[in-house]
Amino acid sequence: MAAVGTTVFSMVKKAKEEQEVLISIPEWAVEYHDSLKDTEFTSDEEMMEVAIELSRRNVADSGGPFGAAIFENDTATGKSKLFAVGANRVVPLGNSTLHAEMVAIQFAQKKLKSFSLGPNADTGKEYYLFTSCEPCAMCLGATLWSGVSRLACSATKDDAEAIGFNEGPVFPASYSSLESSGCKVVKELLQDKGAEVLQNYGKAGLIY
Repeated sequence: MAAVGTTVFSMVKKAKEEQEVLISIPEWAVEYHDSLKDTEFTSDEEMMEVAIELSRRNVADSGGPFGAAIFENDTATGKSKLFAVGANRVVPLGNSTLHAEMVAIQFAQKKLKSFSLGPNADTGKEYYLFTSCEPCAMCLGATLWSGVSRLACSATKDDAEAIGFNEGPVFPASYSSLESSGCKVVKELLQDKGAEVLQNYGKAGLIY
């Protein structure tokens, strides 16, 4: 009877797991976030360094060469604090949608308990997305729907495609639409550092 009970439990557990999707970040990413959570950032360069460092560490952890960070900006003081981080989890979790930006957005919205990261007049907070590389077609769409007030990118689409990644149908109009929605876009911020991570990964990393 015990064997039968164990079998039934296993079947129920498997059925439940098939109805769930796991989204997680590595323990090192949690620790990195926690080490910076009280830091006040006052420049785009400081915030971009975080996204690039996430991409660099993710490669060392056998992940993809992409990192993203969402910062909560206090509109009264102009200072920002790290709110959520994301790293590319496509290969480790077997999920093609888990690009760094997607992961960061989902964790930020979970933390905020809202589907929108749009400006909040009551709290005086707005949210910025910093990413180690220009977003692919999927992530650019997610950025639009997320409601962030600012998108800052380091490496370019060309940098990613130069090592074999396919960034999909991204057009100038894609960014025009984003800016029309109220999201300010900054490109090629510390581009050489972001591109260096991609170039190093391209020498031996898996292109997917």
